Amino acid sequence: MDRRSLLRIAGGGAIAAALAPVAGCSSALPPQALAAWRGPGDEPDVRRWILAHAILAPHSHNLQSWLVDLSVPDQITLRIDRERLLPQTDPLSRQMMMSQGTFIELLDQAAREKGLRADIALFPDGVFGPAAVDDRPIARIRLMPDAGVRRDPLFAQVFLRRTNREAYAPQVPSAESQRAIGQASVGQGMRVGFVTSDEPALIAQHRRIALEAWRIELTTPRTLLESYRVLRIGPKEIAAHRDGISLNDPLVRALTQVGLFDRSVAPAPGDRTITRQIDDFGARLTATPAFYWLITEGNDRITQVNAGRAWVRAQLAATAQGLSMQPISQALQEFPEVQAPYREIHDLLGAPAPRHTVQMWARLGQGPAIGPAPRRGVDAHLRGA
Repeated sequence: MDRRSLLRIAGGGAIAAALAPVAGCSSALPPQALAAWRGPGDEPDVRRWILAHAILAPHSHNLQSWLVDLSVPDQITLRIDRERLLPQTDPLSRQMMMSQGTFIELLDQAAREKGLRADIALFPDGVFGPAAVDDRPIARIRLMPDAGVRRDPLFAQVFLRRTNREAYAPQVPSAESQRAIGQASVGQGMRVGFVTSDEPALIAQHRRIALEAWRIELTTPRTLLESYRVLRIGPKEIAAHRDGISLNDPLVRALTQVGLFDRSVAPAPGDRTITRQIDDFGARLTATPAFYWLITEGNDRITQVNAGRAWVRAQLAATAQGLSMQPISQALQEFPEVQAPYREIHDLLGAPAPRHTVQMWARLGQGPAIGPAPRRGVDAHLRGA
């Protein structure tokens, strides 16, 4: 989601006054928020070394809802942090389950680097129901030395992977690149696919559905405010939280400072900043040369976790091909206002619900170089250790 392009406002004495203290300030993220991307260094407990890679996984809204228990030797127990959910845009926590899967996949890859087999038992104390999550473990992972484990070549991309929301170049990804991404992410009961600008009528339908779902989320007050609540504006907030949606643009900081950007109030209908966001996202969709999707048969919690594993593998494979990806999840969400785009994208992809679920839909192309997103570090996720 391109939620970082929130404001484009000019003029006004208050803004000019507020801009003075931040004039010339860098929009780069504070280094302490990115420390996890420098790697774990020497860790006496191999589990912490493994976790230092797992926490670099993509997560919806970058909330990093992973709670880890290391109290049993050679074992990692993963639970979901129920204070880090998205009840408005992800009311059934489907995307949160996928985000647990991305973590588990990187954990597994990191364990292989150390010659360890990760025996992963999903939902060892029972599977959550379809409507809510609870405190039972998502996974219990036993680490066992195994000379036969194979390193995963995708692991080389872990520190390079980004979720790139910028404009992409118009070049269509090669058939070879599409094949590599598809092979990396397909699994049992799953199918993946691509559409490119070589099929103009079909890709136009994808762009239209994506833009309409984006418009709905931005103009539905409660879903927009859910994103506003996890905005981290300015270096102090970004460094303090190291999660959520980071905005370090000097203009946004100035507007916040003088009270012209109130994160507790949704903009009025027709608000110019929201209209601009919709237009900007539409322009990026129009220029996007390809879309990727991942479909599963069924939609139980184990399937959702495994879909998350497949999704991060797709991103790593795209990174290895010199390509960028950005989820466009709005039409896949289950809140009432977005039902029409939800049905449209499922029908367009030949995945009628409820038998099938489109678990991921993403932009794909050559994006500009960008930096990583903040991470909270291993210690922030430990419980009962």
